[in-house]
Formats: sequence, C-alpha cells, structure tokens
Amino acid sequence: MIRTVFLAIFAACLAILPVRAQQIDTAATSAILLDMSSGAVLMSKEPDRRIPPASMSKLMTVYMVFEALAEGRLKLDDEFAVSEKAWRMGGSKMFVKVNTRITIEDLLRGIIVQSGNDACIVIAEGMAGTEEAFARKMTEKARELGLKHSTFENATGLPGENHLMSVGDLAKLATIIIEKFPQYYGIYSERNFTWEGIDQSNRNPLLRTNMGADGLKTGYTQEAGYCIVGSAVQGDRRLILVVAGLPSAQARAIEAERILKWGFREFETTKLLKEGAEVGRADVWIGAEAKVPLVVDKAIVVTTAFGQGEQTTAEIQYDGPIPAPITKGQRIATLVVTAPDVEPIEVPLLAGADVAKGGFGKKLLGAAEQWFNKGLDAALGNNTASE
Repeated sequence: MIRTVFLAIFAACLAILPVRAQQIDTAATSAILLDMSSGAVLMSKEPDRRIPPASMSKLMTVYMVFEALAEGRLKLDDEFAVSEKAWRMGGSKMFVKVNTRITIEDLLRGIIVQSGNDACIVIAEGMAGTEEAFARKMTEKARELGLKHSTFENATGLPGENHLMSVGDLAKLATIIIEKFPQYYGIYSERNFTWEGIDQSNRNPLLRTNMGADGLKTGYTQEAGYCIVGSAVQGDRRLILVVAGLPSAQARAIEAERILKWGFREFETTKLLKEGAEVGRADVWIGAEAKVPLVVDKAIVVTTAFGQGEQTTAEIQYDGPIPAPITKGQRIATLVVTAPDVEPIEVPLLAGADVAKGGFGKKLLGAAEQWFNKGLDAALGNNTASE
C-alpha cells in the first residue's frame, strides 16, 4: 500500500535541476551559473558542448596537484626541476629558469595567479615524467570525477584537437575543488605573485569587484575566445559561473560580473533541514515498535526565485507498512520536494532507528489490521491510503 504524508514547508530542500523562474541572455557561446549550496542551475547555454577551454583547463592541472598534496604524495616544499621544454614555453609565463628547482607551493602560484604555461610543464614532468603522460592522467581523473565531456592533450590549455571541456564540466570541477581542498583553495583569491623579481597580477577581473569573488581561472586563445570560471560568496550562498567564447577581456569582465549579480539578486537559497533531521515516521508491520523515524542523511537546501521560497512543500512517500526487522540507515521512504518553477526533487529517507520483529501478539494484531485494510480498500475501490 503506497502511503503519502504531506508536509508543510519546514526550512529547506535540495534543488539539483534547473530553476526555470527567470531567464537571462548572454553573448557567451557557452555558459552556466549554479548555486553551489543546492546544486541548482540558475542559467545555462550549451552546457554540455565540448569547447576549447584555454587556460580554464589549468583547473584540472591544479586539481592533480591538490589531490597529491591532500593524499600526502607531495608536500608544498617539495621541488621539481625545470626542463628546457618548460623554460622555452610561450604564452603566459611564470618565467622559470632552466636547470633550477622550484617548490610546489611556488609552482601553484605560478599557475593559479600568473597562469604560467611554463609552470604547468614543470608540474606535469615532475608528476608524470612527460606532459603527454600527465595529460592522460588528467583525462583518467576526469572520468573518475564524472566529467563526461572533458579530454586533455596537455597541461596548459593551449589548443589541441582533443583538448576539450564543457562549461558544465568546468563548473563541476570548480565545485569539487572548492569542496575538497579548502586548505589550498585560498590561492585562487591571491591578486599578485612575484617570481624572480617579476610581479604579475591575477588575470581574474572578478577579484577586483566588491561582490565576494574568490576565484578561479580565466582563459584565452584565438579559438576559445575570452573565458572565465568564476566564483563568489555572499552570505551563505556561493555561486559558480563559467562563460566562454566572448570577444574581448572587457566583455568577459562585464558579462561575468553581470551574470553573477543577477544570480544573487534574482534567487534565494533556503536551508530546510539539517543533516540527520527527522522529517516524519513510517508505519511498521509486525514490529517491536509501531512506527520508525525517517531521517535525511544530508542537509536539504532549495534554491528558488526570490520571494518564492516559502511556497516549498514536501511529501513523504513509502510502500508500507514497512515489514520488520528494519535496520537503522536502511532506505525505506522518499521525500518529494516541490517548489515553484523547480523540477520536483526526490530525497532518500533512511530509518532513524532499528526496529526488531514483534512477538506473537504483534503478529496477530498485524494480521487483523491487514485483513481490515484490504476489506476497506475493496469497499472504497482503491489501493491508496493517505495520512
């Protein structure tokens, strides 16, 4: 018997699919804006289209280093040697010197702040022997992370026939970096880095605004146009933006700031339930207890158009009564969350406690209840009960 329990809005839900309430146009060839706390996509344009990512793909180069640091395979004060290939690299440069050694910490700033192609080569050769081998590892890691539209031929983002990413993958990678490596992420907000007496400014124009921006990476090649992966925090909200294919650095700066401000202005995110919160109780069949608590295993958050958060509703659905024994943590129900202009969201509900089988009396009472319910359903001509 499917049982449905309707709930009033409590204090937050989980939005993963696009919010459809508002629209904004962009001159970018590909773009995506998402609210990181809920995962809600606030706007998108060709999010899965494979495009040349230019230096935005340095996010994956840096991810490989961050992961090695977090796992203890590298240390910030470890040093890598500078090859002639690295020294001769063109494009944006850290200005490394051949036959010297540079710490991982300085190389990271050379990549993140200065966008140094030469620093990327030093990292690639130090970690994998050759840039080609490192690029293969980047692609393998992308698959592990669920980046379905990304393949890498190099560590720098310079043009390559199969060096491609999507803005959706870039937004996902930015989210992973922020969530997984908070101890290193702060480098992305640094505005300047000086190496060998040469001071260079971070190319990210969002860092020079007053909107809470703290990352991440710009990019430009003739093929890719002007691009950016940006992120900003206001209050409890963090938005992540990727735009690609703009005609100038000025257009990139204006468009990135405009879209982020729109996202903060037109939407709101509400935390409805904290991790482990109980949302209701389900009936138990022949158990030592008549009901079992239903809990969420993670915080529930929803993003809606501004002013519509209070219209969020939810209902508990389960096929019950649920037969004992029940194990704590077992998935036994679903919370279906509905908000204006948001796709319905289904959140797993877990048993909040163990429930053992009941004794003979419970079994007898359960059998009588089942007989009564079947007779009542037959009389009413339905097989659905609500409570």
